[in-house]
Amino acid sequence: MNYAIIDELITKAFAEDFPYGDITSESLLAADAVLEAVLIAKESGIIAGLEVFNRVYTLLGQVNCRFFCQDGTEVQQGQELGVITGNAVNLLKGERTALNFIQRLSGIATLTRQYVNALAGSRTKLLDTRKTTPGLRYLEKYAVAVGGGHNHRFSLSDGILIKDNHIAAVGSIREAVARVRGRYGAMRKIEVEVETLAMVDEALAAGADIIMLDNMEIETMKKAVLAIGGKAVTECSGGIGLQQLGQLGNIGVDYISSGALTHSYSSLDLSLRKKQSVI
Repeated sequence: MNYAIIDELITKAFAEDFPYGDITSESLLAADAVLEAVLIAKESGIIAGLEVFNRVYTLLGQVNCRFFCQDGTEVQQGQELGVITGNAVNLLKGERTALNFIQRLSGIATLTRQYVNALAGSRTKLLDTRKTTPGLRYLEKYAVAVGGGHNHRFSLSDGILIKDNHIAAVGSIREAVARVRGRYGAMRKIEVEVETLAMVDEALAAGADIIMLDNMEIETMKKAVLAIGGKAVTECSGGIGLQQLGQLGNIGVDYISSGALTHSYSSLDLSLRKKQSVI
């Protein structure tokens, strides 16, 4: 993992959560008090973000995290995931920051695994999108990968995707593809978003490398995949839920992209249970 990115995010979280210290813990506990706590899964799911959790306490110092599982592990409700031991003030000070990260990342990994399982038996791969929380894209896309999904573009600089507004701005798919080819030649793959069978034909004629079938009915999508016939990579997107995945996997599309993975997940319920006595 990229610690420079993670440490910057954690440092910002610290500034938000205890800008002038933890005035409760610092008032109640001696500076050298030691506390032990257990990280527990309060519901079943896929764990992601243990290293981020650990990094919170590495940056605070004087706290050790010992985990009993690793990212990608399917855990059960009530399962103990690790023991956190060390300076009591720092342990309590970092609790919410550490849990905020791991609960959200585990929620994304859990939802992603559900999508991946729904596609089991097909050759279709699951992609994420750029519909991420501002500033947290690196971690959220990491969680998708932990859940078994694949990462699409990390940024607009990573790949060419000609969408409906681009097409409207220049007048046609053919013109949009021609302009990109004129700038990059064959050095960049070009993906084009289409909504109708006529647009599929236009994208093929223009030489698109990847054709995204956006918000199409299942029957229309089947016809589109047949028309493309392997002449371009296929991707489908647009409001795709778990109940549709089995059907989509069966029509032979190469990829399914879903923004829901990173914007419609539920955080996995995890908690730190402190032992009664301070060591």
